[in-house]
Amino acid sequence: MFSILIAGRLPQINFQQVSETQFVIPVSDVDNVNHLVVFMTGQIPFPENFGGGVYFSWPSTESPSWIYLGKITNTKPSAIFKINKIKDIESKISSSLVPSLFSGFQHQTAIPTDGLLGISVEPLTQLEQQIQPHDITPSTVASNVEFVSKMLNNFVNYVTSFVQNVPGTSEQIVPLSIIQTWYSNFQRRMAENPNFWK
Repeated sequence: MFSILIAGRLPQINFQQVSETQFVIPVSDVDNVNHLVVFMTGQIPFPENFGGGVYFSWPSTESPSWIYLGKITNTKPSAIFKINKIKDIESKISSSLVPSLFSGFQHQTAIPTDGLLGISVEPLTQLEQQIQPHDITPSTVASNVEFVSKMLNNFVNYVTSFVQNVPGTSEQIVPLSIIQTWYSNFQRRMAENPNFWK
């Protein structure tokens, strides 16, 4: 049902089902992994209105603590996650860690460099409420293109409402103060809610 792909390695499909809705796979030599791709194999879709929450646990001698990376769904069956900074930010986001999420999983390896990737089948409404740490959000070109497009549309719509005609020519101008006002407003809105543009 699921697979992961790490650069320079073969795709891995050996997920262990630890409960009816939870799957776990070890990620070996995780210190040398920058990004990983999680995807559905296409054999079995998620039930309607469900998706897969993707979680990661850094190597630990204690029981794993899981951090939410993002999700995959029937309409978005793959995602790329940057995991090389998880260890650095794990202490900063301890409130986001879920220690008992995959409690049915007993990791028997003695290899201290193995991380764990877990997928939990959850309602889409529940997945939408999850928050990803900033440093590990899926890196998708489509999301960046969408953001830039919406930002520029907002900019053009705002400044064109302040266009002034230059006397004696067909030229139109926008005062610099209008652009500065738009920029200040945009920065304020981004600080309040980085996803306001969606």
